[in-house]
Amino acid sequence: MSAAARDLLLALSTEHARSGSDLAARGGITRAAVWKQIEALREAGVPIEARAGRGYRLGAAIELLDGRRIAEWLPPRVLERLGAVPVHWQIDSTNSELLRRLADGGPPFEACLAERQTRGRGRHGRAWQMPLAGGLALSLRWRFETGMAALGGLSLAVGVALVEALSAAGVRGAALKWPNDVVVDGRKLAGVLIELAGDALGPCHAVVGVGINLRLGAGAAAAIDQPCTDMATLVGPGMPGRNAFAADVLGRLADALARFAEHGFPAFRAAYDAHDALHGRPVRVIAAAAERNGVAAGVDAAGRLRVRGPGGVFVVDAGEVRVRADDAGIA
Repeated sequence: MSAAARDLLLALSTEHARSGSDLAARGGITRAAVWKQIEALREAGVPIEARAGRGYRLGAAIELLDGRRIAEWLPPRVLERLGAVPVHWQIDSTNSELLRRLADGGPPFEACLAERQTRGRGRHGRAWQMPLAGGLALSLRWRFETGMAALGGLSLAVGVALVEALSAAGVRGAALKWPNDVVVDGRKLAGVLIELAGDALGPCHAVVGVGINLRLGAGAAAAIDQPCTDMATLVGPGMPGRNAFAADVLGRLADALARFAEHGFPAFRAAYDAHDALHGRPVRVIAAAAERNGVAAGVDAAGRLRVRGPGGVFVVDAGEVRVRADDAGIA
């Protein structure tokens, strides 16, 4: 999607309709080009209404991400380390961008945000669906002096920071579904994807990708292959602006990464236990082409899921976990 589409979006509002000829003159393009860009924005999830004889207007207020505004909201200690907050209009993936920058010799700590990801992804190669300006897609890259083996439980620590940010924004009942989802009443609100690079024995880099549903809309929600929810539904009109919320999330994630680097997952274990969505639930663990059933029994000091099965407790450090059909909760 072109930068011209972004300029057109900025020209629209919820209060007044603007005619196609007015938008064409403003952008120095034809009315046909305006229509094409309007359709592209609609396809990306932006609610744009067309009124005969009056023009186009937004069906809901849109706040685009602005790196300078986010920087103003960041704690000084975090901004000093980041230096800047890059926001891309369109990119394949914020995680991919930070991995590329690492290959080019980027700094040890940096952020990346995007309005639109063309190849946003979650775990197990799944696509991450997010309407334009309807969510928060960001990544942080952190250099750890330890090896990769010491990063067990990192996604859980990140999840704790997300729950705290969501709670501060007015979300109630957010819980953590091992190993990387934030859910409310069994519906996914946010997800985490961590990718590692560097020396397995250290130092190594962790790229922490986060996606949060802010305002999905019926079309975007229908395209997601699992039960989901968004902050607009959970918080209503009192939800914070996107830039202020993005700054709070970035600040909490940066503090969590620094704390994890010093103390590891044990520093987050009690908080994780308090928000554990699976504890005591009958689950099916799918890993290495095999399935095992049991009852979730919390996590251990390394962040591995403990499951009580017929033969006793076993631990899971990777795989997919589903609440069994005989329990009506999270799927």
